[in-house]
Amino acid sequence: MKKRTYSFQLALSKPDIADYFHLRQQIFCEEQGLFQKDDRDSIDDTSYPIVAIAHAPDQPDQVVGVVRIYEEESRLWYVGRLGVHPDFRRVGRIGKGLIQKAVTTANTWGCDRFLATVQLQNVRFFTRLHWQSLEELEILGRSHHLMEADLEYYPATDQPRPALPIAKVA
Repeated sequence: MKKRTYSFQLALSKPDIADYFHLRQQIFCEEQGLFQKDDRDSIDDTSYPIVAIAHAPDQPDQVVGVVRIYEEESRLWYVGRLGVHPDFRRVGRIGKGLIQKAVTTANTWGCDRFLATVQLQNVRFFTRLHWQSLEELEILGRSHHLMEADLEYYPATDQPRPALPIAKVA
């Protein structure tokens, strides 16, 4: 029996972008209750959505993880809305793969600093992936840490930067 494989890529097609927003809504609205009906905001207008896709023999591909990256100001990038479908959280490599794709992509596109606001329960995970906490914050009534990636650990790739706005394709 063939194993399931995963790929990590920019969401460029209408179906991938629709699945990206649907999974975000499931995680951040329904599961975590951070937002009422929709977690979309103005950052989505200029962000680059990234998806983890599960590939399995004799099954359709499925978006099982999401994250977005955006350039807050010249050469200062952020990652946000990182989430993994509940059925795939025990796989252990989807979150790591999304972070790897996010940071290496921004690094390729001219990133000098890469930051994230990370929920408290995920700080240790990010620390193991070569991030450091800069300060503690409270966002939407929950404890977070502002964290910074060690860009030396995430080398640039050859990922071309598409024209924005990708998110408006959906």
